[in-house]
Amino acid sequence: MDLQEWASILQNTIEEHDIEDTWSIEFDNTIIPDCQARGWQKYISGAFARFMCSKCRRTWPSKRVLVVFHMRLLEDKGMVKVKRYRQECKKCVQSTMEEPHFKTDNIEVLLEKLVEKILVKCYNKDAGEKNIPFHLDGRSDGPHEAAHCEACKHGICRQVTTKET
Repeated sequence: MDLQEWASILQNTIEEHDIEDTWSIEFDNTIIPDCQARGWQKYISGAFARFMCSKCRRTWPSKRVLVVFHMRLLEDKGMVKVKRYRQECKKCVQSTMEEPHFKTDNIEVLLEKLVEKILVKCYNKDAGEKNIPFHLDGRSDGPHEAAHCEACKHGICRQVTTKET
């Protein structure tokens, strides 16, 4: 997962919304969804992504990939921290948690929804939610595999698609 791609898309989305402050983004796997630091806001979304097992090379789609954002604005500098929850292969014994792979279209949707939340939570503006759908890639109509979902193992998945908090 290329942080530069996420940063570029965030910057473009910020500019499209005429936000003049500087915003940066980083991946942070230490984020705890409901325990953001003082002064930070949160946004939790479910998204579509694909996974690939590093052992057997099996791939699978999931439309229940939890993504947690913590964000704050200090003066004219904004910071976004992102945790993308992983899944493990159901076929392999002692499989490892694999990072999700998001298509560019879905990163754009995620970050558009994030910027809508930033406008509300950091600027007290009504962004008017656009309700943009995620782009599905392959069949994903099977059951959610809670036993192989990192977010479920931590008790936070709840099979939500978007949590407005």
